[in-house]
Amino acid sequence: MKISGSVALVTGANRGLGAAFAQALLDRGARTVYAAARNPATITGTNLTPIELDVTDPAAVAAAAERCGDVDLLVNNAGISRSGSSDLDSARAEMDTNYFGTLSMSRAFAPVLARNGGGALVNVLSVLSFITAPQASGYAASKAAAWSLTNALRLELKEQGTHVLGVHAGYIDTDMAAHVTGPKITPEEVVAQTLDALETGAYEVLADAISRQSKAGLSGELERLYPVLAAGS
Repeated sequence: MKISGSVALVTGANRGLGAAFAQALLDRGARTVYAAARNPATITGTNLTPIELDVTDPAAVAAAAERCGDVDLLVNNAGISRSGSSDLDSARAEMDTNYFGTLSMSRAFAPVLARNGGGALVNVLSVLSFITAPQASGYAASKAAAWSLTNALRLELKEQGTHVLGVHAGYIDTDMAAHVTGPKITPEEVVAQTLDALETGAYEVLADAISRQSKAGLSGELERLYPVLAAGS
């Protein structure tokens, strides 16, 4: 996937990681960057094309796919995190956005990507795709589901020439992790690794040490990783 000359759509592009993706895509020569948010007035970057989009609304997703028919790079970045593990409403909201929203966008834009030569699809996941924590069990479950979806999409969309890339990171220095006192990676670092990975044909980005350790630990004992997570909370 070549970034220069591409037409990209980034969900959740009004702040944090999404805003960093949108700006970096422009900086690397993307022809058009559709910056999607529930309220397009919150898109503040210059030279972006704001669009209104709620990824949990099927009608809004369908309208976006119709409007943005020239997209050849989709970045599924929109996500939410709610504290706690016992609140069913919060868990449903996380699953609705982080899993079903990603599924809805991927399904709607797969034909668009196919018509435009295949292109690429990027799903922003998390270290919590691999492991979990009591204070974020609903979020972790939604990201684990999105990771499984990403792996399935990679196989499903291969025939149409669409490259699928999953991005995992621990604490990113955004509003979502404002409460965290431990080490954080910057949004710009995550984005740079992701765009580099796209251009080299990689399938996965493990953006920081905790993501690399957690993925490696899937074949071993995960208990040693939990103190690392707890120390940052």
